[in-house]
Amino acid sequence: MTTTRTPQEPIGSGFGFESTAGDVLRGIDLTGRYAVVTGGASGLGLEVVRALTGAGAEVLVPARRPAQAQEALADVAGATVEQLDLGDLGSVAAFAERTLDVGRPIDLLIDNAAIMACPETRIGPGWEAQLATNHLGHFALTNRLWPLLRAGDGARVVAVSSLGHRRSPIRFDDLHFERGYEKWAAYGQAKTANALFALHLDLLGRDHGVRAFSLHPGGILTPLQRHLTRDEMVGYGWIDEQGEPLMRFKTPEQGAATTTWAATSPQLDGLGGVYCEDCDIARPMVLDGDAAPSSGVAPHATDPEAAARLWAVSAELTGVDAFATTG
Repeated sequence: MTTTRTPQEPIGSGFGFESTAGDVLRGIDLTGRYAVVTGGASGLGLEVVRALTGAGAEVLVPARRPAQAQEALADVAGATVEQLDLGDLGSVAAFAERTLDVGRPIDLLIDNAAIMACPETRIGPGWEAQLATNHLGHFALTNRLWPLLRAGDGARVVAVSSLGHRRSPIRFDDLHFERGYEKWAAYGQAKTANALFALHLDLLGRDHGVRAFSLHPGGILTPLQRHLTRDEMVGYGWIDEQGEPLMRFKTPEQGAATTTWAATSPQLDGLGGVYCEDCDIARPMVLDGDAAPSSGVAPHATDPEAAARLWAVSAELTGVDAFATTG
């Protein structure tokens, strides 16, 4: 297995903060390509699905509420919906089995669905809900779909992380916040997990022709904020008392751009395992005095040893590992 890593440095893509999903897809024909996009019926995921289908791809959208998802996607030709609850490993297994039975190779898997800063919630065997949904559900899903990814034409897996990854590394001694819950630290850990998952999956998958990326889509006001009150968002300086934005947020079309770029851009051919932002590979985060940088990726989210450890822990928790060897 090759161990050459893609440098965590920008490549000069020519795109940026204001680029839209349509911009990065200009001139790219996805006819015949098959994509799976979790969370593809709302927010940024919906914009990604619109962009991919608009370029000719067919997209399968797994959804916890299929009827609601079908309504949201009613005007999107080329999108179909299947039932999936990422917080339920039985549901993940059932969805994967149905998809494997169909047998169509997957060219793009976009692990986009997420919950953010929710009240303390326990699911399954007592797992913290943000880690369980945002990371462990996607870990199990990707591993179960591995035969179809390997059969794809240079498949890519895209894990949607967040600038919020900076809030916490992986707490290997207390993954599920059993010694005190803090919603933003839990969100940060889950988003770090997304980045580390892509890093290690790329290492495992590259010799099979499968590459993986993670990314920060940018700040966008979407249904992801459903667990936050208006007072909280005012307190964070995101909006004013009337609900008007105080920060430079991206539009949904701009917010979908980095995901779409990571999934489709020929500029990334032969590359992988890196964290992206603003439609380019992000720089490592550099602290400048006490000021928190507005861009870049934290070292704990690009640590290959932490990535390998998290993979092993996740495989043990979920009971799934497509790369496990038997003696």
